[in-house]
Amino acid sequence: MRDWQRLAATLAREPAVLVTVAQVQGSGPREVGAWMAVTAAGFIGTIGGGHLEYEGLAQARALLVRGAVGPAEEQRYALGPSLGQCCGGVVRLRYEWLGPSDIAGLRERLGGEQHWMPVALFGGGHVGRAIVEVLARLPMRVHWVDSRGDEVFPAELPENCRAEYSDPVQAAVQDLTPGSHVLIMSFSHAEDLDVVAACLARQRERGDLPYVGLIGSQSKWASFRQRLQARGFSAAELAHITSPIGVPGIPGKQPEVIAVAVAAQLLTLMTPARP
Repeated sequence: MRDWQRLAATLAREPAVLVTVAQVQGSGPREVGAWMAVTAAGFIGTIGGGHLEYEGLAQARALLVRGAVGPAEEQRYALGPSLGQCCGGVVRLRYEWLGPSDIAGLRERLGGEQHWMPVALFGGGHVGRAIVEVLARLPMRVHWVDSRGDEVFPAELPENCRAEYSDPVQAAVQDLTPGSHVLIMSFSHAEDLDVVAACLARQRERGDLPYVGLIGSQSKWASFRQRLQARGFSAAELAHITSPIGVPGIPGKQPEVIAVAVAAQLLTLMTPARP
């Protein structure tokens, strides 16, 4: 369950004070827009931990005891001089009262989903499943495709994932969300090749797939490169393919290890969310 969903369930029972990072000058533990919601017994989310979060929690709980928060109530925190944090920047925290009437707008306001990275994953095997599990907790929307039928996919999917049966599998490439980051790891090298070719064709036509990654060894990609050149794709077009995939230098070929390396590589490509 996402933090905003937990908060919605909480507000149905009790009020909370929303603490939001309103401004950061210099270095700070979290970005503008980061938030936590504080109740009498606990809190949801984080503004970065450490002494700043401790002070934010204390102030929010004092406001809960008071029973109200003034309009646009903010507080300035100098991380170095007053809080002893080595970040050294200055952070302004905004405090707001939340009640049941605020539940309806939480997803749009706090979910941040308009900034999530679209990911298209071709292949429902062990590595594909591991990647879906890792991405379930990251700000990404996963479009999961396989040609072997719906039974390939788990009975329950993460909230940020939708599955599609597509035969032929490469037919799904045409309908991918613009800006999709594509991961190719089907059960068949022939399918992999067809998906790569379809992605290159779409990239030639629309230029809207910023990342296309193919699982496998360097020798696999060398073989694919020759076949794709025979299909008419240029060296410049083939340079758009990342293979092998994942952050280099991480040893191990277990599905979970590969999934973490791939997720880390995708995170390096994310555009920071705007406040």
